[in-house]
Amino acid sequence: MGQAQQKPSQQVADIGVMRARRAPVAELLAPWEEFRRVIPLVKLQSLMQWPQQKVPKVAILLCTMQAQRFLAEQLNSIATQTHPTWEIWASDDGSDDHTHAILEYYRSHWGVDRISIHNGPAEGSTANFLSLTCRADIDADYFAYADQDDIWESDKLERAVTWLRSVPAHIPALYGSRTLLVDARNQHIGYSPLFHKGPSFRNALVQNVAGGNTMVFNRAARDLLRRAGENVDAVTHDWWAYMVVTGCGGQVHYDPYPTVRYRQHENNLIGSNMGWLARAQRVKLLLQGRFKRWNDANLTSLNEIRDQLTPENRQILDEFAQARKRGVWKRLGGLRRTGVFRQTALGNIGLVIAALINRL
Repeated sequence: MGQAQQKPSQQVADIGVMRARRAPVAELLAPWEEFRRVIPLVKLQSLMQWPQQKVPKVAILLCTMQAQRFLAEQLNSIATQTHPTWEIWASDDGSDDHTHAILEYYRSHWGVDRISIHNGPAEGSTANFLSLTCRADIDADYFAYADQDDIWESDKLERAVTWLRSVPAHIPALYGSRTLLVDARNQHIGYSPLFHKGPSFRNALVQNVAGGNTMVFNRAARDLLRRAGENVDAVTHDWWAYMVVTGCGGQVHYDPYPTVRYRQHENNLIGSNMGWLARAQRVKLLLQGRFKRWNDANLTSLNEIRDQLTPENRQILDEFAQARKRGVWKRLGGLRRTGVFRQTALGNIGLVIAALINRL
């Protein structure tokens, strides 16, 4: 996600607009002025005409770090959402490129009621997202995570809000979807895996079913995450949200329709995990103990909120934790009894291998 500072000419090319340099170097605009002139700003005047008094408000939780390369495209995709009532809460983790200037430029055109800009904790993307999730001054009906380098399909929020409104307000609810994969130039290169098994705590313990860039959740789910706090030792904010909502008896919906153009580029913190090369890399990391370390962190965090878990899910959590500490055969038997599963056959084979070699 992060992107090192670039020369002005690279910045222009990266957002897909080529400018001919007709003037001598001495007459060129300052770097930010040149960059600002080519940002394809989407104006909001037409959207303001929508009747908004009865439309639920969505708070978009956008975290940035060295975001200048793709941020404008993401902001424009938010502006063209068919669901008109939203506001962006942008938390920047210490960028020293033009990220702040881009955000301020859009705020100057869209208004302070559409974009507010804040400083993040500078402790990585997970901490940044959790700090936004737990801010008491963010008041909305629904909350959507947003990465800095993706492009939202125009009906992303509308699809999410339509499902979320079908769930009673007091029940924690989380929406996520499949993604369409694109390269740095927004060219289609594939899709994320299509999952068929229903979301559940048994799945959430060992796998995240949807990327945070697709997630939208209701106020009851946000309240759960706020009670858990922003200092939990979670691996990622989106996996944590999936575990918390399912573990505490909420509802999770996985939409097979891709709502986000998930950009794959050299600086992704987390990629799509597609292809045999990616699978080989995951096997290598499994053997090195990464999956075991992830489970250690997640179980520690879940134990901090065990009083909020349903009785059934507390039992599943305890059985899974105990199975991980036993000898190989009891470990395999305990894994089977918990019913913990991943979404694919290969994923479940990986679980068995992890149990066999004590990397669960």
